[in-house]
Amino acid sequence: MPHRLVAVVGAGQCGPDVLKTAHEVGFGLAKAGFAVVTGGLDGVMRGASEGASSAGGVAIGLTPGLDKADANPFVNIAIATGLGQMRNFLVVLNAEAVVAVEGGYGTLSEIALALKIGKPVAAIGRWSSIEGVRPAASSEDAVRQIQNFLEDA
Repeated sequence: MPHRLVAVVGAGQCGPDVLKTAHEVGFGLAKAGFAVVTGGLDGVMRGASEGASSAGGVAIGLTPGLDKADANPFVNIAIATGLGQMRNFLVVLNAEAVVAVEGGYGTLSEIALALKIGKPVAAIGRWSSIEGVRPAASSEDAVRQIQNFLEDA
């Protein structure tokens, strides 16, 4: 049976607390049986990929450039898109749900695209008050919300 995909989105540069949260989200999603899809680079993407990989799960990275070797070392499957920031749509399109961990305007674009195409979004931190987004108090809460939503879907 193919893996069910959940996107984890967030900034390419972040502090240690946000990195830890992203790692916990990736780990929790992998333990729950989901593969994690990210933009493949550093920061939140690296944390989520490392978490998923350390839990024995699958981390897929859709990199913005032409070289899949740009992916962080914890990505199991790297896909070069050559699309720059436009890859954000592919990240959320290929996932059944999205977890946003803090982040900047790139993260906001992924949240908006996900909501526009009807994907559930749980957010930890900065973007959790957007209409249609499910606020999550912690990494565990975000994973639980995604599990509950996808079980009901």
